[in-house]
Amino acid sequence: MSIIEKSLSQKEDTVNITLKINKTEYNLDVKPTDTLLYTLREVLNLTGTKYGCGEGECGACSVIMDGNLVNSCLVLTVQADNKEVLTIEGYKNDELIQKIQNAFVEKGAVQCGYCTPGMIMAARYLLGNKNSPTTEEIKEAISGNLCRCTGYVKIVDAVESITNNSSDEQ
Repeated sequence: MSIIEKSLSQKEDTVNITLKINKTEYNLDVKPTDTLLYTLREVLNLTGTKYGCGEGECGACSVIMDGNLVNSCLVLTVQADNKEVLTIEGYKNDELIQKIQNAFVEKGAVQCGYCTPGMIMAARYLLGNKNSPTTEEIKEAISGNLCRCTGYVKIVDAVESITNNSSDEQ
């Protein structure tokens, strides 16, 4: 058996980790090179988190990890060991998420829908930390998320419509 055949026949090295995803604990064997996005989508079938660019530029893969908004395509799964991760699915019974989703629909902020989970996660993160953000703070909060359909105005309007200062000047 050649070195190449031997190498191919050996089980690829894996690392055992514990993840808490949407309040459920998982004990997984993962490759050191697996991204959190890959693990969420391909291993755990949590497909609300989208693959966009794979480079941390579009925000489609946004999740909350230990209280911080992160691009899951930039996080290796092993880096999430013993961390708490929330995906869009983890917020299914969240009142604030429901308000954000309804506002996106009412304001026409959803077109193709591909960026929507990441935008909603960014809005949820912002509104979970600040009840009355200004228009500029809303724009800053979603600035890591790309949308090719809406031009952002409707998305900002949607987020602003559920804040305590929805009459702010634009």
